[in-house]
Amino acid sequence: MGEKEKKKNNNKKQKHQHPNDQTLKPTSDIAFKPSSEVKGLKFGGQFIVKSFTIRRARPLELLKILSYPPVNKSNNNNNNKIPFPSTTGFLPTNFTILAHHAWHTLTLGLGTKKSKVVLFVFESESMKLAVDRIWPPEIPLGEVNKKLIRGLTGCEMARFKFRKGCITFYVYAVRRQGSVGFSCAEDLRAILQSVVALNDFLDHTAMLAMPNQRSINYCTPVPVAMAH
Repeated sequence: MGEKEKKKNNNKKQKHQHPNDQTLKPTSDIAFKPSSEVKGLKFGGQFIVKSFTIRRARPLELLKILSYPPVNKSNNNNNNKIPFPSTTGFLPTNFTILAHHAWHTLTLGLGTKKSKVVLFVFESESMKLAVDRIWPPEIPLGEVNKKLIRGLTGCEMARFKFRKGCITFYVYAVRRQGSVGFSCAEDLRAILQSVVALNDFLDHTAMLAMPNQRSINYCTPVPVAMAH
């Protein structure tokens, strides 16, 4: 009987260790791991999704998808520069959005309609700029783990995962191996709080409304995520 009670207690503890709970920890206590060991994107059993592509987001697109307050451009001082200068984001491409809908239709509703948004918060703006020069502007989802995450040798990462309806957010904090703390902790905290506050995305209308996407008009627009 004692062993059964111990197993039940262990199961209860594991249930409480939800990825979203990491946002409650002080940023200095985040568990960084070498890029070769950190968890990557998950695809389930639908391998066709790996061929779907994501593209690098523009800074204002990143703010829009996070429902972050708009930038005040009335003044030209440093206080009004675009937030999160050390963050690189990847959003579903137009092809991916249409492919998800087509796949869902072809499989008679069994195919996934869920897309992925990937955010990398680097420890400095210079590190982000250096990585942006070697990362492709567009990449298949199936290559993200190998080329973007595992490809950053000499780096450590902390991973956060949030499911928001048809969009799953993957947020990675990135620092040089052996570094202490995280110099962009406030940016990371603000991004995590923004993602947590988002309502579930009902469809991909928000993605299609991005400036970089080709416009597609739907007969009956569906409300998308808004921040609380």
